[in-house]
Amino acid sequence: MPHTKRSFTIRLIAGGCVWLLSTLSASARQTNQAMPLNEQAVRERADALIAQMTPQEKVGQLCQHFYFQMFPDMTHAANDALEHGQAGALLFVTDPAEINRLQRIAIDKSRLKIPLLFAFDVIHGLRTIFPVPLAMAASWDPKMVEAAQSVAAAEARAVGVHWAFAPNVDIARDPRWGRIVEGAGEDPYLGAAMAAAQVHGFQGPYLGSPGHVISGPKHFAGYGAALGGRDYDEVNLSDNELWNVYLPPFKAAVDAGAGNIMSAYMGLNGVPAAANTWLLTQVLRQTWGFKGFIVTDAGAVAGLQIHGLAHDTQDAAVRALKAGVDMEMAVPSRPAVMPTLIAALDAGKISSAELDDAVRAVLAAKIRMGLFEQPFVDEKKAEAILNDPAHLETARTAAARSAVLLRNDNGTLPLARTIKSIAVIGPLADAPRDMLGPWVFPQNKPPSVSVLAALKAKVGNSIRIDYSEGVRMPSRRVPSIFEMFEPPQVRPPLDETAEITRAVGLARGADVAVLVLGEAQDMIGEDASRSSFDLPGRQQELLDAIVATGKPVVVLLMTARPLDLKETKAAAIMNIWYPGSAGGSAVADLLFGDAVPGGKLPFTWVRNIGQVPLIYAHLTSHDPGNAERRYWNDSNEPRYPFGYGLSYTTFEYSNLRIEPASVTPGEPVTVTVDVKNTGARVGDEVAQLYIHQRSGTSARPVRELKGFERVTVQPGRTRTIRFVLQPQTLSYWSAANGTWVQDESAFDVWVGGSSAAALASGFEIKKR
Repeated sequence: MPHTKRSFTIRLIAGGCVWLLSTLSASARQTNQAMPLNEQAVRERADALIAQMTPQEKVGQLCQHFYFQMFPDMTHAANDALEHGQAGALLFVTDPAEINRLQRIAIDKSRLKIPLLFAFDVIHGLRTIFPVPLAMAASWDPKMVEAAQSVAAAEARAVGVHWAFAPNVDIARDPRWGRIVEGAGEDPYLGAAMAAAQVHGFQGPYLGSPGHVISGPKHFAGYGAALGGRDYDEVNLSDNELWNVYLPPFKAAVDAGAGNIMSAYMGLNGVPAAANTWLLTQVLRQTWGFKGFIVTDAGAVAGLQIHGLAHDTQDAAVRALKAGVDMEMAVPSRPAVMPTLIAALDAGKISSAELDDAVRAVLAAKIRMGLFEQPFVDEKKAEAILNDPAHLETARTAAARSAVLLRNDNGTLPLARTIKSIAVIGPLADAPRDMLGPWVFPQNKPPSVSVLAALKAKVGNSIRIDYSEGVRMPSRRVPSIFEMFEPPQVRPPLDETAEITRAVGLARGADVAVLVLGEAQDMIGEDASRSSFDLPGRQQELLDAIVATGKPVVVLLMTARPLDLKETKAAAIMNIWYPGSAGGSAVADLLFGDAVPGGKLPFTWVRNIGQVPLIYAHLTSHDPGNAERRYWNDSNEPRYPFGYGLSYTTFEYSNLRIEPASVTPGEPVTVTVDVKNTGARVGDEVAQLYIHQRSGTSARPVRELKGFERVTVQPGRTRTIRFVLQPQTLSYWSAANGTWVQDESAFDVWVGGSSAAALASGFEIKKR
């Protein structure tokens, strides 16, 4: 049956039943619908509004304007649009009183009393900041991630935000790209699991759920494959990579019910995403059946001229609308061009039906969110929700579960309670703002505690703590675009040479040195790609000097990309990422064993930048035995493989069983394995299942993640873990015939604690 463009059919499975509501019930006519609204009722209500709207009113619904009070010039276009009823949504307002004021203007100026959608970059929290998304992916714990984004949604909705520009589900296989921090790393299977978890967290069981917001997965599609890892650069992807690697997380987000999709800035294979009919209509709507609305990334419609695609602003707007765009995100540097559609309609360049389709998509979102009934936010309740102490506890758990222990020689960690002194050293040791990471905004008043402050609170007077900044974190060569929201802190100069000497003295006089090193929060994220994985500034010199003292050295890394520590001999290394509002407390828990690290790397940790890109799921070359000689001057192995991470205990895998050993196409395969805790501490392990298809329509990667489960195992105990490989899990998109296939083939199976798992078996798919 052919797909009808922008039809709105929602199926909600609740308690095993499918609820099809034919009318708007009284209980549903409230802000945050008590139950999902029926598709037919939503469409009829939207169409009734559309029938009364002028072309100017319709086009106004397709415009989202940037509104930020700190910069009056930036709000001029938004204010003008509001006064003329030409705004469908506003971006960047989080003050509930201001949201109510602006909403009142929009409703009063709208002949049909159409409310605004308010949107914001709720990437990993609003007031309570969670670990950055890549860190949460390192937890390999979708339920925890869902809980975190549910808290973020509750805080956003409390202040009047209806829509989050998240999650970022871009696959990133080049860690030079700064926005790797926002996604789930290099693997499509892990990425899909994290995409679905975040959509469920933001939206709840259905669009319009109480205390939840619209989720807007981004950036559709392929943005993470920018050439050289350079943000905003062009993307050229094969069909094989696009369908098998970059699209699966978006498909998972759509299947999870995402109400919005954001198109990307860049050109994909020569066609900018905001005018890519194949992407937005053929794939997203027709093939996948997406029912929500599509918004562009900032200024992307006007950007069609800059790309050299459109010859003027009206041409850009027409191309975007016809490709499937429903709403344009305008920014001060690129004002809205969708208003040119009014003249385009008069000239016959677009049809009324095309315009109505886009307007219907936007109105349907507002109807489902209950905004026509209760457009305003309860200002009195907002602060209580924002300051709920349970939110910080959830953030503390998330930070602890996200940490990845990379090295722990001689059981250096956890630290013994009997030690007398700790030297806490490094430019990020007492840096509460950096703990939060990027995409955090001061107007939301996010709390934070540094590693130094948290350690002092942890040990009180029982352990002496000495502190040295060691060296100063250098400034970026080019200022970040986010400095307009958060100007850099002006600090007194530091004599780094003298401070390194002082730090060495503190380390010599301590039982253990804890170094907190890495990258500042503005060194990663959007507009923050990097051409080096070296520690910024003189941090490597500081690290080498402290290690040379011979004292036990624990390195805590704040980063979201692999860093090259130059063969350091530090006894322990833990990646704490940018752990969020409660990150300092979580790190203190981890250092003293009150929490046990169980996170695993969501990307391959390269030895140096010359190895990029280096992925575990690569194809076998014609001469695989020559792999060790690919670089004759250096090792060809990563520093740490994908999925790697240690614990304070050890695990043993055994008794791998596969049933049945032979299946026909379309039948599932069950894999079970025993995981034993062979150490003396309770710990979490992430059991990972990888497959390799030996032959088929196309060549397949040497290993592919196809299952994982994080489990807690008591000392000496064994957990049996069961995976089911469904037919769709064993299928792939083949460029040989341009479709999805499931081949008859022998399959290798590995299960273990990383992509280097050794415990192996296999099965076959045979003819019927």
